[in-house]
Formats: sequence, C-alpha cells, structure tokens
Amino acid sequence: MNKTSLKRQYDLDWIRVLATIGVFFYHCSMFFNPFPWHVKNNVLDSNSILVFSLFVGAWMMPIFFAVSGIGVAYALRKRKNTEFLKERMIRLFVPLVFGVFILTPPQVYMERVSHHQFQGSFLAFIPHYFDGVYLDIGGTGNFAFFGLHLWYLLVLIVFSLFTLPIFRRVTVRSKFGNLHLFLLPCILILSGIIKTQSLGGWDIVFYLLIFIYGYYFFYSEAFQITIKSTIKAHLIMAILTSIVFIVWALHGMPQQGTVQDYLFFALRVFNCWSWVLCIFFLANKYLSMKNRFLKYGSEASMPFYVLHQPIIVVLGFFIRDVSWSIPVKIMFLAFVSFIIIMVCYHFIIRRVNLLRILFGMKKIDISKMQTANKGESYN
Repeated sequence: MNKTSLKRQYDLDWIRVLATIGVFFYHCSMFFNPFPWHVKNNVLDSNSILVFSLFVGAWMMPIFFAVSGIGVAYALRKRKNTEFLKERMIRLFVPLVFGVFILTPPQVYMERVSHHQFQGSFLAFIPHYFDGVYLDIGGTGNFAFFGLHLWYLLVLIVFSLFTLPIFRRVTVRSKFGNLHLFLLPCILILSGIIKTQSLGGWDIVFYLLIFIYGYYFFYSEAFQITIKSTIKAHLIMAILTSIVFIVWALHGMPQQGTVQDYLFFALRVFNCWSWVLCIFFLANKYLSMKNRFLKYGSEASMPFYVLHQPIIVVLGFFIRDVSWSIPVKIMFLAFVSFIIIMVCYHFIIRRVNLLRILFGMKKIDISKMQTANKGESYN
C-alpha cells in the first residue's frame, strides 16, 4: 500500500455525509417507484421518480463501500488488529443488533399489513416476528437478521473480518494507476458470473471488490493523480452510460441469462465505475475543507443512516392511501421524515450516551457537548 500521509481527507467525510443524504432521498423514491419495497404509495410513478431511482441506485452503495475501504486503510495504519476489530463491533455490530430487534419489527409489520399478509395490531405481530427468516420483500419469513437497510453494516463487518488477514499480509504496488482504471471494471464485469446474494442492486462479491480496491488503490495518491488526468473521459462515460442505461431500463429489463442481460450488466458496471471516479474527483477538488456543517454531519451520518428508513416506512404507511398528488406526497414524506430524524438526533440521541452507543457513535462527556464532533475515524 502506498505510504501516504495520515492527514485527514475531508473530502471523504463530505462524500459520506452527502451519500447518506442521497440514500435518504433514494428510499423516499422507493415509496413511489414501481420496484418492490416494504410500503408502497397507492399510485406509482414510472417517470421522473423512477429515473431518479435508477440513476442514484447504480452507484450509491458502491461509493459507500469504496469509502469504507479507504477508511480501513487509515484505521489499520493507526490501530492494532484487536483495536480495529473492537471498534468494528462497537460502531457497527451494536447498531445492527439494535436495529434488528427494535427498529426492524415495525417495518416488517407494516410491510405485512400493506401486502395483506397480516391482520391485527403491532403488539399481536411481535411474537410472529420470529416466524421464519426474512429473505425478500413480500416473502413469508419475518425475522430480518440483517436489519433490512442495515445490511450494509452486517456486510461491512463480514468484509472487515474476511479481509483483515489479507490487508495485513498482502501489499500491492499502486504505481500503475492507468492500468487499474481499466482493470477493475473488467474484473467487476467478470464478477457478474458469480451469483451469491444481491443487495442494493449489486451482488456481495461486487461490493467486496470495490471495498478491496478502496483499501489498496483509492487510498493512494498515485491513483488520485491518475483520476485527475483522465477525468474528462470518465465524465463523458458516466453521462453516456447513464442515458443508455436508464433508457434501456425504462423500456424493460432484459431476461436473465441472455446475452442482452450480460451486456446490460456490463453497461451498469461502467456507469457505476465512472460515477464513482467522478464523485471522488469532484469531492477532492471542491470539498477538501472542513467547517461546522461537516463536523456536525460527520457525527450525525451514522444515526441518520440507521434511523432514516424506519421513519420513512412508518410515515409512508400512514399516508399511502391519502388522496394527495405524488408531488405533494413526496415533498411531505421527505420534509417531515427529515425533520423527525434530525429532531430525534439533535435533541435526544446525541445527548444520551446509551443512545449514542446504540446508534454507532462514540461515548462522550455530555457536559462538553461542544467537543463531541472532534472524532477522527471512518467507518
């Protein structure tokens, strides 16, 4: 791994904060688009909202895993294995368990009710939460051991455990930036042959490759320099592949196992890869600074991520049959959900140490709240 400085890269913090907000709006759009989701509006949108969902969904979760890979590179420069794993368990496993047993049951209940799979109160449903394993939306099992949207935390824990011995023992020279720019998309396309578990639009193997690349190559200064020298090509590729991908998707997804299906997957890979590079370039160029918003947002990003989907699902459940237009509903859903999440975070979660731990935050001296945003670690 390239011996880069331990100087904090504020652009990575900005990416995490803005990507978390992006996931929030993406999940708001899932309430209205035609894709399966836990709770759906009584009228669906196959135009602008669907286009937004397709565009954001292509690169949103891969950017999280890329940043997480870079975060591990920084963490392992400063921590021993035991310290690193302890932090993973506290910052990731604790909020995952909290989400599985506290935040997820209401979502599964509302999904079952809205899909006409259960009748009765939430209290009557609670014993049934442990009936079978939840595997997919509309399925029969109820126990969502991965916390629904918190699957990212579970996968990140598994990746950290799996890759730690590799990262400690295997050093990869990152001098050949141009080669890596073309090599990874080819590897990602070939990964489409492997079918394990699809989450967030991509297979787990796809995320693992992005995570490993984040550790070895996105982290290096040589790779960043190479991206800057080729950014025009990546931006053109990102725009063109977005247009072709979205138009193709709107006209119907190809049948699985066909040549068209593999070409469609390759198109998505190049689209995702191009946008990831463009996002890293733009953030590095325009967001390599800190301010009060970044300090606040960096600390709030994990609680916001953990809490956002349950709030959206609950609010959507109660407005799904209200006779409002889609524009009114989506503005109401996004605005009210955001306010509820931020009120819960600002006035409750960040002020109670037990809640801070449950939501993946560091314990602090509450009497010194003004210093709470000085944490310097990535997830």
